[in-house]
Amino acid sequence: MKNRKVPSLNQRIRGDIEGRILSGEWAPGFRIPYEHELMAQYGCSRMTVNKVLTALAESGMIERRRRAGSFVARQPPHLEQVALEIPDIALAVNERGHRYGFRLLERQLRRADAAAPEELRLVGEGELLAMRCLHLADDRPLALERRLINPEAVPETLAVDFSTHAPGSWLLQNVSWTRGQHRISAVAATAAEAALLEVPVGTACLVIDRQTWRGEMPITWVRQKFLGDAYDLVARFAPGNKL
Repeated sequence: MKNRKVPSLNQRIRGDIEGRILSGEWAPGFRIPYEHELMAQYGCSRMTVNKVLTALAESGMIERRRRAGSFVARQPPHLEQVALEIPDIALAVNERGHRYGFRLLERQLRRADAAAPEELRLVGEGELLAMRCLHLADDRPLALERRLINPEAVPETLAVDFSTHAPGSWLLQNVSWTRGQHRISAVAATAAEAALLEVPVGTACLVIDRQTWRGEMPITWVRQKFLGDAYDLVARFAPGNKL
């Protein structure tokens, strides 16, 4: 039997740090131990620690701040290339000079519906946190959101007051993810949706279905319906990208 190759000290330090970030133990914004603390923990040189932190910063997993230390990146680490970034709706609305608003329409902790594929993909037959929300800009409806969260992946969400924190914004600020998938479509607003969005029945809406994972663990699934004339979808690319 061949002996397994023993990982180098660099690999072991990096693996330990990545493991804590991907598991959620170290959330976005968490300060990584200082270089001298890591040197003492692993019995290595400052050069070894510096190389590991530099590699993690280049991958987008951590941020290094002069004289302050290193922190888990608030921009989620992209370990797989995705077509779109995940926007923080509240931040995007405010950056465009509008006043953001949010209403929690419904919140339930319940078992997955066997007739809903998106729920079964997220938690199997287990429990999930289901919410319906309305996003506003300058007190006018902007988008409807149906959000499902896997409590096994993010148990702390059960204690969060989502009547004052938009779930998408909270997740982006507090939970690291490694993989995301988007599906984009266009639909006409139903009577119930039109009433909430304060538009005529049949108004065109842009729909984004999104699911995110941390490793192989599903975190959340969301369907957001934006008023068609209030949302622009922009994709940036450069020569040499594969089609």
